[in-house]
Amino acid sequence: MKKIVPFIVLLILATSCISTKSTLRNVNDNAPIPTLLTNDTFVITEYSKDKKYGYDKDYPINIFYGGARNETINQQRFLNALAGPKGEKITYTKLESCCPFPTKRSEMGAGLLDVYELKWEGQRNHVTLYLNIYEKGILMVPVGLTLKKK
Repeated sequence: MKKIVPFIVLLILATSCISTKSTLRNVNDNAPIPTLLTNDTFVITEYSKDKKYGYDKDYPINIFYGGARNETINQQRFLNALAGPKGEKITYTKLESCCPFPTKRSEMGAGLLDVYELKWEGQRNHVTLYLNIYEKGILMVPVGLTLKKK
């Protein structure tokens, strides 16, 4: 499986019209490495005021896994810190990987965003977030969501 994924990414890149310039708008290489509240949850203290943060493929939540063996662990740690608009417990499902972009933090020179769907009881609108494990950024709560109560 690990040998198939790089081949698929290369195939996508070779057959798509990807630019060699990244369209990501919120990369911050000086962002601090997130701290852990528990082994499976990040400490997040800031709320985004940008309605595009996390909801737009050009403004993904830049998790940056930094060479961890499990590349989805930091996505889970981020999502585990979130709650619905009124503090509701959320569940999340990875829908797909999409939107290739150039990055120096991948052996192939390209990365993909992971798309997650969030659900909670009483939810009215479909919520989809774009997460990026290749770049760094300040982790914030996306507009319309809250932090899970400790």
